[in-house]
Amino acid sequence: MSIGTGIALFVIGAILAFAVNVEIDWVNLDLVGYIFMGAGALVFVIGLILLARRRKTNTVTHTSIDPNSGQQTTRGTTSSTDDAAGL
Repeated sequence: MSIGTGIALFVIGAILAFAVNVEIDWVNLDLVGYIFMGAGALVFVIGLILLARRRKTNTVTHTSIDPNSGQQTTRGTTSSTDDAAGL
């Protein structure tokens, strides 16, 4: 969702900065457009960073000796945060 929001902010900012030629006394639409473009680029990059962090997989291996039989027991646990829905 943040990647789409970043793209939308960037496009709205580009439209305000380059395509709208309306003069308003109390607001500079070019500056507002540049601010939206900067915010959109920032949100897009943050979205990519969060997406890359979400794809990590952690594997934990625990080795112990069973006190009853004296044999070594190994248990492995894998946790993955990569989900198909992208949540």
